[in-house]
Amino acid sequence: MSVQDNGPDSVSSVLKVFGILQALGEQKEIGVTELSQRIMMSKSTVYRFLQTMKSLGYVTQEGESDKYALSLRLFELGAKALEHQDLIAIADLYMRRLGKETKETLHLGALDDDSVIYLHKIDSEYNLRMYSRVGRRRPIYSTGLGKVLTAWLDESEVRELFSRVDFVPFTEKTLRNIDDYLQHLVLVREQGYAEDNEEMEAGLRCFAVPIYNRLGHIIAGLSLSLPLVRVQESEVPKLVAKLHQSAAAISDQLGYHNYPFGQR
Repeated sequence: MSVQDNGPDSVSSVLKVFGILQALGEQKEIGVTELSQRIMMSKSTVYRFLQTMKSLGYVTQEGESDKYALSLRLFELGAKALEHQDLIAIADLYMRRLGKETKETLHLGALDDDSVIYLHKIDSEYNLRMYSRVGRRRPIYSTGLGKVLTAWLDESEVRELFSRVDFVPFTEKTLRNIDDYLQHLVLVREQGYAEDNEEMEAGLRCFAVPIYNRLGHIIAGLSLSLPLVRVQESEVPKLVAKLHQSAAAISDQLGYHNYPFGQR
């Protein structure tokens, strides 16, 4: 196997990294000399990349040995990807059922770095609906999904998450800073669901609940969005209960059988 040095430096570097990873995946442990010969790359370049990969936790080195091996970091990343694939397939059934029942827009979302990403969506059956797409990123602080995905994190984790985030005021109701956000999360934990009440878009309201994996960790959120003209306050508890029922069923399918909110 050889790694071509074509294209810009950034592309070449990516090719080299994956060449090293592939070679390490084919042999339990390997030294720099053998690795450089196998992928036809200079020893100094291989060593430099290995040290960077080691510092990031993707490669391990036993003591003073020249032998390098893959860590479980890649396995963890792969497991997360598979978990999301299973999650989407399972959630689709319950989201479609809830969509037919409520006729409103439903989103499945997860945290990705310092934003929320939509993993799946069921469109509203009404002409007046929320326009969004799978793969789109939205801010954490102005969305129901973002709030419900961070409400049960430690305060230090939340502050770290927001260390690179600017609070952009999308509407007059958007939360303005991290302290306001943390205070708002207290309410989310108390009531067991999060709400975006015209904080992302004027005239739009959203309710979101957590989804758990088999270890009891919140890995995603399920939300229902609708325009204010169709919101009846007396119906809000029923909508939230339906969301909890669907999220509980999805969590159950993922191996978590003690969903803490709503009626099963």
